[in-house]
Amino acid sequence: MVLPVQVRLIDVGPRDGLQNEKQPVPADIKIELVQRLQQAGLKEIEVTSYVSPKWVPQMADNHVVMSGVARQPGVRYSVLTPNMKGFEAALIDKPDEVVVFGAASEAFSQKNINCSIAESIERFAPVVQAAKAAGIAVRGAMSCTVGCPYEGDIAPARVDYLAGLMKGIGIERVDVADTIGVGTPRKVQAALEAALKHFDLDHVSGHFHDTYGQALSNTLAALEMGVWNHQASVAGLGGCPYAKGATGNVSTEDLVYMLHGMGIDTGINLDKLIDAGVFISDFLQRKPNSRVATAVLNKRAG
Repeated sequence: MVLPVQVRLIDVGPRDGLQNEKQPVPADIKIELVQRLQQAGLKEIEVTSYVSPKWVPQMADNHVVMSGVARQPGVRYSVLTPNMKGFEAALIDKPDEVVVFGAASEAFSQKNINCSIAESIERFAPVVQAAKAAGIAVRGAMSCTVGCPYEGDIAPARVDYLAGLMKGIGIERVDVADTIGVGTPRKVQAALEAALKHFDLDHVSGHFHDTYGQALSNTLAALEMGVWNHQASVAGLGGCPYAKGATGNVSTEDLVYMLHGMGIDTGINLDKLIDAGVFISDFLQRKPNSRVATAVLNKRAG
């Protein structure tokens, strides 16, 4: 077993995390969060989403946020674009990467976007073509790769199928997401193996939710396979809408602490990252949802 010597982290807090918040978060707070993340050393940040404000009012300020960020060279800023209308709106703000999505579960696809997996990917084909023509990278988020709130366990063959469809329309890299956080190490490895039939190790990332407290174990299982791209959310932002009261995304702080403890380089300053988590948690009037942040803040106070 040869573990990666470095890991590239994508912080999805500003988009995937804040999208789940009920209270409105002003654009200047979102901009400041992105600034703090890049100051902490994050080289990839998922900033916002170009969806209808009717469906996701939290992301209605996408233009303001994207144009307000003081971009740093060497940092990749990605945005979610669910359709051509969203992509055309995003294009004005010049993201480095757009993210499209698909589920490995037919039931989830039907309930979420009222179409089959194959139809959902067909809808994204023009977005992928337009992005590539504009010189913008494209990432495919694969949700429910281990379990689904409607279907239960998801077979690796479904992940294989979805990854193949995404590769077929020209998507360059994919996230293997355990959306509801039910995965355990062997199941996650099987899902990753299915994705790796279509994409190489440099173009597959792990996205593990911590609903059942398995996210770090699942990350370690992915690292053992050589997967070195991972996603997390500062302060553990973002709940799990399918498990009432459950945590969602694994906190970036917990992941960085584990990786550094294993001698794996992330390029991230943990103290500055914790401060970024405190900043957004203070605004939301709660404590960071991170064990590491809690431990370090208690130590600082002592």
